[in-house]
Amino acid sequence: MHQVIALDPGTYTRHPLHGADRIWAETNCYTDVIVELLHGLGCEPRAALAFTLGIDFEGDEWTFFKFRDADLERLYGWDVEELAPWRSLLEHVDEQLLQARPVLVEMDSYYLPDTQGTAYRLAHVKSTVAVNMLDRDARRMGYFHNQGYHELGGEDFEALFQPLEQVHERLLPPYIEYVKRRREPLRGEALRDASLDLLREQLGRLPERNPFEAFGARFAKDLAWLMDGDIDTFHTYAFVTWRQFGACYELAHSYLEWLGEQGVAGLADASRGLRGISESSKAFQFQLARAMARKRAPTLEVLDQMAEAWSGVMGTLRASHG
Repeated sequence: MHQVIALDPGTYTRHPLHGADRIWAETNCYTDVIVELLHGLGCEPRAALAFTLGIDFEGDEWTFFKFRDADLERLYGWDVEELAPWRSLLEHVDEQLLQARPVLVEMDSYYLPDTQGTAYRLAHVKSTVAVNMLDRDARRMGYFHNQGYHELGGEDFEALFQPLEQVHERLLPPYIEYVKRRREPLRGEALRDASLDLLREQLGRLPERNPFEAFGARFAKDLAWLMDGDIDTFHTYAFVTWRQFGACYELAHSYLEWLGEQGVAGLADASRGLRGISESSKAFQFQLARAMARKRAPTLEVLDQMAEAWSGVMGTLRASHG
């Protein structure tokens, strides 16, 4: 058996970013898994959340937000590298764990038991996990995914790690990364100061145009066909729009809240503004679902309110830290 961190799924305590009081219990597969991997390795993931401020509306969806590799290296000494697969997935994962390197790999949620009730044995959905433990003899895997740390085995293990002889030209290898530690992570004031540097950098990367103005114009057009859609259409659309920016701005709120806990003053109003956007996005998502069921389009004043809130938040942050 090879493992990076000695963890037990039964006693593992997930990070507060995945606590019961969150507006959005989950964000997206990559961001959630990095939160828990950092936490499992004894690091504070909130310090690296400056990237959440720079998301934009990309024309038909909001930015798929994720931790920036350069930020992870700067704060924690992590080097995230892509692995070029030339052997079986099982051998690659085993090799990297032997060198104390967690492995980030795309896997099928159909075989991930922690998705019970959503995808497990119901739907084939690609998702990123961070493998921490592999026992080839017992056919078991310990992994970070979504809100915590889990283990699987048996048929699920066999399905995820298919023997090389079963791979053919239409079964492409997954995207694989490994996490190589270059140095010890920053702590205390050094971590806070480095995080503030990332905040200033991110404020220079903000969208030139208020993203809610662009999204508002597009959403008004999308409503015409959304009203004729079913519940699957709603979930697909909401995931890349309302849920995407709602979950991201809740993380941005948590980031500013963490900076405040480290003694950085003047962030309370901006933090509340971001939380307000997140709460409004969750409320409107439910309104949209009901509106689609009733075939009655909702009113869109909330987007003007979000646009105004976004301008206020970013103006405040630019004035104090830009």
